[in-house]
Amino acid sequence: MDRDFIEWLGGLPGVERKFAAGQHVFRQGDKVGLLHLVADGAVHLLRAQASGGTSILQRAVAPSILAEASVFAVSYHCDALAICATKTRAISMPVLRARMARDIQLTNAWAAYLAREIQATRARAELLALRTVAQRLDAWLLGRSGRATRRSSWKNVAVEIGVSPEALYREIAKRRRVGESAWER
Repeated sequence: MDRDFIEWLGGLPGVERKFAAGQHVFRQGDKVGLLHLVADGAVHLLRAQASGGTSILQRAVAPSILAEASVFAVSYHCDALAICATKTRAISMPVLRARMARDIQLTNAWAAYLAREIQATRARAELLALRTVAQRLDAWLLGRSGRATRRSSWKNVAVEIGVSPEALYREIAKRRRVGESAWER
C-alpha cells in the first residue's frame, strides 16, 4: 500500500481493534462507521452467492485498507471475516470524510491509492482469465519483474493466481526439469 497514504491515515485519530480467527470485523448490512487498516493478520471480504457458496472479494493483509469501497457507503455490502488473529486500526468514517472535505492533499492521496487498487484489480482479472497454470505463473512473475518468492510462500502464490498448490508445484517441477532457472531468483 502507498506509504504516503498510510502516513496520512496515521495522523487521524484511531483505535486498535483485535479479532480472533473466524470473528467478523463487520457483517453485510451493518452501518459503515469505521475504516479499518489491517495492521497484522488477514481479513477476507465475503459475499454470499445464490448457490450457497461464498466469493472472496478482497484478501486484506497487513498493511492494507479493508473495504475501501465503503468509505462513502451507508452500509456494508459484504461480510468481513478475520482469517487468523488480526489487528486493525479503526478510523472513524465521519472524521475521515470531514478531513478529506477540507484537505485536498489527503483527498489526492486517497484518489492515487484507489487508482493503484484499480490497476492491481485489473491486472489480477487479466491473470485469472489465463487458462493454464504456466500462463498464470508467467504473468505473475512478469508482474514481479521476474523475481520469484521464497519457497515458504508458494502456497500463497497458488492462492493469488487461482490454482491449487499441487498444480503450482507440478508446474515448478516441470520448469526445473527443463532447466528454467531464471524464475527462481
